[in-house]
Amino acid sequence: MNKIAEIYGTMVFDQRAMEKCLDPKVYEALRKTIHDGEALNPDLANAVAAAMKEWAMERGATHYTHWFQPLSGTTSEKHDAFLDPQDDGSAIAKFSGKELIQGEPDASSFPNGGLRATFEARGYTAWDPTSYAFIKDEVLCIPTAFCSYTGEALDKKTPLLRSMKAIEEQVRRAMDVLGENNGQHVTVTLGAEQEFFLIPEKDYAAREDLVMTGRTLFGSAPCKGQELEEHYFGSIRPTVNEFMKELDDELWALGISARTKHNEVAPAQHELAPVFTNCNRGIDENLLTMEKMRLLAGHHGLACLLHEKPFEGINGSGKHNNWALSMGKTNLLDPGDNPIENLRFLVILAAIVEAVDDYQELLRAMIASAGNDHRLGANEAPPAIVSIYLGDELSKVVNALISDAEYSRVERVEMDLGVDVLPNFLQDTSDRNRTSPFAFTGNKFEFRMPGSNANLSDANLVLNTAVAKGLKRFADALDDLPLKQAREQALLYVKDTLRAHERILFNGNGYSAEWEAEAARRGLANNKTTASALPCMIEQKTFDLFSEFNVLAEAEVRSRYEIKLEKYTKLLNIEARVMERMSRRTYLPAITRFARETAEAASALAAIGADNETSVALAQQLAEGLKAASQATQDLLAIHAQAENIRIPQAKANFYADNVVPAMEKLREEIDALEIITSRDVWPVPSYNNMLFYV
Repeated sequence: MNKIAEIYGTMVFDQRAMEKCLDPKVYEALRKTIHDGEALNPDLANAVAAAMKEWAMERGATHYTHWFQPLSGTTSEKHDAFLDPQDDGSAIAKFSGKELIQGEPDASSFPNGGLRATFEARGYTAWDPTSYAFIKDEVLCIPTAFCSYTGEALDKKTPLLRSMKAIEEQVRRAMDVLGENNGQHVTVTLGAEQEFFLIPEKDYAAREDLVMTGRTLFGSAPCKGQELEEHYFGSIRPTVNEFMKELDDELWALGISARTKHNEVAPAQHELAPVFTNCNRGIDENLLTMEKMRLLAGHHGLACLLHEKPFEGINGSGKHNNWALSMGKTNLLDPGDNPIENLRFLVILAAIVEAVDDYQELLRAMIASAGNDHRLGANEAPPAIVSIYLGDELSKVVNALISDAEYSRVERVEMDLGVDVLPNFLQDTSDRNRTSPFAFTGNKFEFRMPGSNANLSDANLVLNTAVAKGLKRFADALDDLPLKQAREQALLYVKDTLRAHERILFNGNGYSAEWEAEAARRGLANNKTTASALPCMIEQKTFDLFSEFNVLAEAEVRSRYEIKLEKYTKLLNIEARVMERMSRRTYLPAITRFARETAEAASALAAIGADNETSVALAQQLAEGLKAASQATQDLLAIHAQAENIRIPQAKANFYADNVVPAMEKLREEIDALEIITSRDVWPVPSYNNMLFYV
């Protein structure tokens, strides 16, 4: 047996483990809970808990935890031992069905956006059986939802699960209208491609900005960046390769299907991509992947950076959200050999186009963050303008439908490379567009806007709910018609929907200035900062969308707006404080010493009659730079103080975006200009050359 087969899923209580460890009747009841949403009664829960405990303890587990995703976006856990002391001084291992199903962590210190007062501390975690339990660091981790004492969702998972339920119901209704409901389970599938940087751990530790904020707030461009494009898909450094081997082993044991790994475009940047899975489980697995990346990097003298833009002037890191729908084993986003005759596909495509157009601003808001603002539109990631790329073949289909014109099918061309020994192959009917925020890539849509550090629950709950709304509108319009008439009307419905939302379709270069102007003419939003992107979250249109499908109540939506707003200003506050401190305590003293040494050297040269023109010019340049950097520091301090005195959250965010961020950029510009004329021996922190081009 090969290594992958031996270790894959060994630390996961998956269906293989369930079938092996559970009584057949218990297993069948649990399977119905997982696949059909049936409630699990307490007796069955006790049986599952007992088997899960024995399975976990056989693999070295001593504790269990309810593993959940508070609104901070990270994961949280509180460990309890499988321990029940006895009167005779001994102890037995204990884990009940109640302990499996429900936990009670303190909810007061997690972000809640006003849903709970500080003194209202009680919260509950509830087992999510659709995402497998797993063992991590000798702890049985049970994926759970997290809610307040009064029932409001205080986590990322709960609304995601609600949105998945909503889209499943509406897909079934739409398929009923078309006579294509095969009765099988409808699943939202997700593949999360994860980009990240690896740099030497010693350099990371020497950079206060990296430690405190995850990105370099200062740093002049390296002598060589990514312009030679030699790093992309290049041979992987031996140190990085050893890290990736260990990461593969850990992820495979957790049942995470890490499949593809390679160097990305920027130096020291890499990517890992898994096989598609259930959306809920895929997000859990991505969060675990990021945790393991951070932890395991240190085993190899490396630090893993998951910030969206850790280095200025080279590509930032995204997390590509590959989204699709399936019914049983049928991918509903597979257009087939002749997509214009695939009515099922066209109905779903129309609903997706409608959803992305109607809720473009909400999609942008849900992936907004202080870090992602640096990345979007920077000729490395999609712009802040949301649009859909369909490719050549689908665009021809859509254009034919919109204009009632004859469809001319795109024929696949056989590629002949002109070398007999090389095989001929069929060219795809469409190229890819890496500048598109939302691109069709053959049998799925790739939402490329989320940043590398994001929890993908936010983006997917919007996408799921908005598409559910489009499908509901379709089903409501046609579900009373006889099947033949419904199918005839369905095509007309698709045409009308595509015509109404044609403005969101764009196959060109999303980086171009011409597209920005064209998008404005089309009426598409262009929210370039988080501060400008977030207000759409508290519009009535948003409340109506989420309440219609019981995904989020208005209070839950408002809480998420408040949390994102607060996190944005807190992160920028931290960054500004770090910049001020580093400027005054790290950079200016070091540059001042070098300027003094340079001036003394110029005087010494003059004293012996030697040419000191170069030293004098450098000393003057350093003195002028120091003056400018000192002034930029004082300006940032003053503007930052103004920002912190603002009490209205949205006004505070706007001020940070419009005033503090430009002041930070100005200070960085002045310090970075001094880096390239200051001796490397006295420069106080590792440079980009050091961090990105290590051996």
